[in-house]
Amino acid sequence: DPNELKDYSGGRSYEDLKKFADENLGPTCGPGENIELCDEETRKRIEAYVKMSVGKLEGKIRNTIKAFEVELPMMKKVVAYLKSEKGGSAEL
Repeated sequence: DPNELKDYSGGRSYEDLKKFADENLGPTCGPGENIELCDEETRKRIEAYVKMSVGKLEGKIRNTIKAFEVELPMMKKVVAYLKSEKGGSAEL
């Protein structure tokens, strides 16, 4: 579970890491054989993505990256500007 991460304090050799992985790590939610490990919402989203063509999915990835790398920083700057102009009480 990514929300329950803990520091690894074991050895760093291949054997130590392999032993830790074999004892502590397992399959995670994802398409294919591990779909049953997903919660209902995630399963529905994965199933919708699987039905898309590779090209359409790659387009969604590009749009998401653009929104994250370009639009989000711009929106944050505008929010900061609006808050400073209106004394921190800007309606969003």
